[in-house]
Amino acid sequence: MRNFSLTIFLCLLVSTSFAQSFKNEFGFKTENDAYLATLNDRYYTNGLFIYFRRAINTEKLSDKIEKKTFEISAGQKMYTPYWGMVAKKEDQDRPFAGYLYAGAAYSVFYKNESVLKTSIEIGTVGPNSLAQDAQRFLHKTVGFYTPSGWEYQIKNEVAVNLAANYSKMLYRTEDNVVDFSGQGYANLGTTFSGLGASILFRAGRLNQLYNSAYHNAVIGDSKTESLNKSEFFFYLKPQLNVVADDATIQGSLFNDESPVTFGVKPIVFEQQFGVNYSSKRFTADFNIIFKTKEIKSVAKAQNYGGLSLYYRFGK
Repeated sequence: MRNFSLTIFLCLLVSTSFAQSFKNEFGFKTENDAYLATLNDRYYTNGLFIYFRRAINTEKLSDKIEKKTFEISAGQKMYTPYWGMVAKKEDQDRPFAGYLYAGAAYSVFYKNESVLKTSIEIGTVGPNSLAQDAQRFLHKTVGFYTPSGWEYQIKNEVAVNLAANYSKMLYRTEDNVVDFSGQGYANLGTTFSGLGASILFRAGRLNQLYNSAYHNAVIGDSKTESLNKSEFFFYLKPQLNVVADDATIQGSLFNDESPVTFGVKPIVFEQQFGVNYSSKRFTADFNIIFKTKEIKSVAKAQNYGGLSLYYRFGK
């Protein structure tokens, strides 16, 4: 009887530990036009981002809030003309530019399945972003051509950028297989300023927005049980962007010393397709983005792909 009771106790202990969610998440995201196998190497040509997130203790949260998370990140974005080897500035249809930053974000997930995320990024645009060195190293490593034309890149500028993103569940089918939510964002800063709105369609094995990997909300114990132990869904997100300023195209707000600059298209439409799988421990996401023309030049529309991988740990 004593052994039986001990066995029951151990089983309950193990099941309880498995029921708890992990509090931390670490991972990275990479974006590149090469993921589409189009042999294009142009415009927004590469991005690399590293993230660490931690769930905040839910004991002191109000009844309207399911969970909160905090995030720190670092990233680099790289931009070129229609090719990474355009030696003459008069042939460039977009400036060479780089953006390097460190950031922090705070997300609040509400019981009504709305999500509010605010963030700040501090960094630099220009040679200090190390984009030229990164592209040359990458191309040398994989045996690509040697980039040229970076001497005409956007000049150095301190980057301070603020952003706010809001999402709200609009409808989910009774079988929890299909849903769609509305999203909006606003950016204000020395590098990127603008706003936009989108509709997110998801189909597959879904969780509520406050438990979904799409919003990086798998970490932490929400007050409401997840619809599923894991997620696997396809998603579609058409988005309309209003662009007020983009220093990687227009140069600095405070000087006009960059040798190559262009105006921006004020309205840009983008379409995102993706697939997401998430278990208790891991998330993998792959998406493709198509964008209309962003630059007032002979530059064309662009497209690229993104891959994200995340690992969760810590009870």
